[in-house]
Amino acid sequence: MRIVHVNRSDIKGGAAIAASRIVKSIKDLGFDTSFLVARKESFENIKTTVPVASNLYRKTLLQYYFAKELFYFIPKEKNRSARFAWSAAKYGFDISTHPLIQSADIIHLHWINQGYLSLTSLHKLFKLNKPVVWTLHDMWSFTGGCHYAGECDNYTIECGNCQFLKICKSDDLSFYHHRIKREIYLNINKIAFVPCSKWLAEKASNSSLIKDHQIKAIPNPIDIDIYRSLDKNHARRELGLPLNKKLVLFGAANISDGRKGFDLLIRSLQLLKKRGSYNEAELLLFGKTPSGVQNRLPLNAHIMGYISDKETLIKLFNAADIFALPSLEDNLPNTVMESLACGTPVVAFNTGGVPEMIDHKKSGYLARIADYYDFASGMEFLLSNSEELNMHVNARDTILEKYSPAVVAQKYIDLYSSLLSL
Repeated sequence: MRIVHVNRSDIKGGAAIAASRIVKSIKDLGFDTSFLVARKESFENIKTTVPVASNLYRKTLLQYYFAKELFYFIPKEKNRSARFAWSAAKYGFDISTHPLIQSADIIHLHWINQGYLSLTSLHKLFKLNKPVVWTLHDMWSFTGGCHYAGECDNYTIECGNCQFLKICKSDDLSFYHHRIKREIYLNINKIAFVPCSKWLAEKASNSSLIKDHQIKAIPNPIDIDIYRSLDKNHARRELGLPLNKKLVLFGAANISDGRKGFDLLIRSLQLLKKRGSYNEAELLLFGKTPSGVQNRLPLNAHIMGYISDKETLIKLFNAADIFALPSLEDNLPNTVMESLACGTPVVAFNTGGVPEMIDHKKSGYLARIADYYDFASGMEFLLSNSEELNMHVNARDTILEKYSPAVVAQKYIDLYSSLLSL
């Protein structure tokens, strides 16, 4: 059985990290597995990771397609915040003739936007009549263009009146793209959509585009040997962090992404300081951080910047007393999985796939959605009780039980086999 995985990047972004872990977990079971990416970002010499943009011309072409995507959408966006919340997939590479695609028994799609594959590219892949598995890292595959629909449920019938568009009407751009996807998905029998969480599986099952296709929830795996518990004080010394402070960790690929809830975290930290229970707490930040953010923070902060080195990230999770995830909508966040695997409890809003990962008051705290008062209470609870309630052990046990690579990989192998038998 030959499997080719398709994703925009091999390491850049949450979907890329999750896809890489899935690829590795299946490869480790001994299957012929390759990873076809738009552009290889990792410096590791992994022969099974193959870039489509393999030379200067094709790298330039990838940038051109991405720029064309932006120039196509910017005049239509409601405001700047919609720019990366919506993808048209109008431009991209045709990979249907690539040797890895041609020789594959299974095509396994992941996140394919930002100039990698277009809707036309997808159509050509489906017309090969090969079994397709599509791991859903967001809602894009079954909406008219948005990656997360928020409170909108138009995708359950037919998109239109899109909240992300400047011209918002029943037959707007989202309506048009929804219709295109409907045509692409017609008469495809050998396809399975795989949401990474039960929450996303429910959304997919209610969508008008893919509800009649096979939908099977399989969580993302995490390497339980790499993401592990370390001595907290040793991790802090290695990172140059104080030993006598309570440290609250927050991180995202882009901290200013509104969906990540950074403004709500600031309000919660202001409450924490006002209540006086943890005046000596400090904040750890990692990810792309906008300039001047230090001036907005009510607590002393250690800004670590974007971190690509796994061992440094693992030390950060171990150095922290708690990890804060104020996202208002999320699927199955890698950061929650990584924190729990390192034995660090998590405070988060009770939204998306997050409740599937956190046992309330056992391995973390689930606050009411968008309630920053309750989020502050959650931080207080974890900072006060995590050691007494043995939360670091509970957190690690959750990961071992649900997200170990061998368990997840076998679920995919079973799915592949079922599609091949059709």
